[in-house]
Amino acid sequence: MFSRRQFLKSTGALGLLGASTAAYGVSSPVIRLGLTSYDLTPRQWPANFPLKIAALADIHACDPWMSLDHIGAIVERTNALKPDIIVLLGDYVAGLKHVTRFIPASEWAAVLAQLKAPLGVHAVLGNHDYWEDKALQRLGHGTPIARRALESAGIPVYENDAVRLVKDGRPFWLAGLGDQLAFVPARRYRQIARIGVDDLGATLAKVTDDAPVILLAHEPDVALRAPSRIALQLSGHTHGGQVRLLGWSPAVPERHGVRLAYGHFKLKCDVIVSGGLGCSIMPFRLGVPPEIVQVTLGMKGAATV
Repeated sequence: MFSRRQFLKSTGALGLLGASTAAYGVSSPVIRLGLTSYDLTPRQWPANFPLKIAALADIHACDPWMSLDHIGAIVERTNALKPDIIVLLGDYVAGLKHVTRFIPASEWAAVLAQLKAPLGVHAVLGNHDYWEDKALQRLGHGTPIARRALESAGIPVYENDAVRLVKDGRPFWLAGLGDQLAFVPARRYRQIARIGVDDLGATLAKVTDDAPVILLAHEPDVALRAPSRIALQLSGHTHGGQVRLLGWSPAVPERHGVRLAYGHFKLKCDVIVSGGLGCSIMPFRLGVPPEIVQVTLGMKGAATV
C-alpha cells in the first residue's frame, strides 16, 4: 500500500512527465525539423531512372509557430539536398487561431520562391488555402489568394493539370489534383453541389503518352481510387495525425480499411504521406515531428531516416 509520501512523489512525477510532454509537444513545431527519406522503385517506374524529389507539406505560415525565418531555414535545408525537383503539397496558410500574426501570402510566397531545383518547383493547394480565404468562400468559386501569391512568385500551381518533364532525356509526368475539400465552409453561405475542385479523370486525361506519372494530391484519400497508371502519389494534409503513438494516429480515421495517416503505402500505386511541417487547430505535435520528405525513385528498397 502506498504511503502518503509515496503517493505525493508518484503524483509529482506524473505531473512533471505531463508538463515535460506538453512542453515538448508545443515546442516541436517551432524548433524541430527532420528529414525523412524514401528510396523506392514503384512497379510503374523504370528501375534505371533515378529521380530525387524533395516534398514540403502543410507549412501553415504564422507567427510564432511558422515564422518567415523558420520557413527560410526549411528552404535552405531543402536546397542543400540538391533535389532534381521540389514539390509543394498545399496548406501554406495558417490553420490556427492562436497566433501572434497571420503572415500575408505575398510574404511566405516570396520566401518559398528561393527554392531551387533543376526541374523546378511545383505546387498544389490544400484545403486551408481555400478555407481561410473568406471572400472566396462567400462567393463559392474563384482563385484563392494563396494561388495568386505562388504564381506571382514564379511557382506554378496545378489544379487538375499535368506537365511533361524530362530528365537526362527521359520523360515523366507531374500531375496536380485540385483540392478535395475546397468549399466546405461555403456551405454556410449557399448550397454547394460539390465541395471539392478535384477531377482525377480530367487530370489524367492530360497525360498523353506512356511515360510514368507522379501525382500531387493534398489529401491522401484519393489514393483509394487512383488507378495503377500512377506510379507515385505524394500527399500531406494529415500531419501524421499530429499526435502519433506507437505508429498509430488516432485523429486520422480509417477509410475502407486503410488509415492513410503517415508514411509509405503500396496500393494500386505507391503512396507517400508526409507528416508535414506546421500545425492545424492546435500548435502541438507528439510522435510525429515536422519533416522535409526526400524521395529517390529508381532505387530498390526503402529506408526512413
